[in-house]
Amino acid sequence: MSTFQQPDPKDRPARLAVGVVGAGRVGPALAASLQLAGHHPVAVSGVSDASKRRAAALLPDVPLVTPAEVMGHAELVLLTVPDDALPGLVEGLAETGAVRPGQLLVHTSGRYGAKVLDPALRAGALPLALHPAMTFTGTPVDVQRLAGCSFGVTAPEELRLAAEALVIEMGGEPEWIAESARPLYHAALALGANHLVTLVAQSMELLRTAGVEAPDRMLGPLLGAALDNALRSGDAALTGPVARGDAGTVAAHVAELREHAPGAVAGYLAMARATADRALAHGLLKPELAEDLLGVLANGTEGDAR
Repeated sequence: MSTFQQPDPKDRPARLAVGVVGAGRVGPALAASLQLAGHHPVAVSGVSDASKRRAAALLPDVPLVTPAEVMGHAELVLLTVPDDALPGLVEGLAETGAVRPGQLLVHTSGRYGAKVLDPALRAGALPLALHPAMTFTGTPVDVQRLAGCSFGVTAPEELRLAAEALVIEMGGEPEWIAESARPLYHAALALGANHLVTLVAQSMELLRTAGVEAPDRMLGPLLGAALDNALRSGDAALTGPVARGDAGTVAAHVAELREHAPGAVAGYLAMARATADRALAHGLLKPELAEDLLGVLANGTEGDAR
């Protein structure tokens, strides 16, 4: 259950004119969720055809304009561009005088905290880092997925209530992240979510190679249960041949992968070693079985070097 309560009306931001700079998958969805809370999207910028389609689908009748025009029309501006583009964008907006005093400037990068917005802060903007811990599709379903989604929030202390109120209005739950912890926070999310997609995609490919006609149907219940168990129990949820110390089974896996999917060998070995380390540390893998298992994994690495 959430530890956050609906903010007191006096702490909630006034109804704001909302602009989006960067109509990728995230910005239009956040603006649409703010619209449901009573705010008013007034302008969006996007260059690619895909960006224009997303803006049209999620923010119909909102004008598609330049970033400078977004800044000129909006009281709350969502900067939803790729991480590497964010510092240059902020500097450019500040240097050209596009930033207005008192303007709420929100970026959604997981990597950066509020400090990346310092050029805009010096121009009088109010900087907020609000990163939704969610994967986005660029379709209206994203607005629904924001319900209960955690947001990594970083802002000056005096803006903390405003930042948390905006997150709650979008249906999310604010989680305060220190400026210095943002890179680690983002690495943790990428490790879990991004790598999960790769692992699942590889697993489905291997199942198809093994003759399974519906790998998604086979994996769905298994992976759903594994995720639920892991979230509930952490390392205690570990099962399978590595945690059991079944060195022969792991060796057979490596041999099969070398024959049918050599590109998956390195990832299998790396995850098996990490699993073995955690299973050992938590007393799940018996030390007397670990030696043979680790030997198989080491031999597998030597095979990669060949």
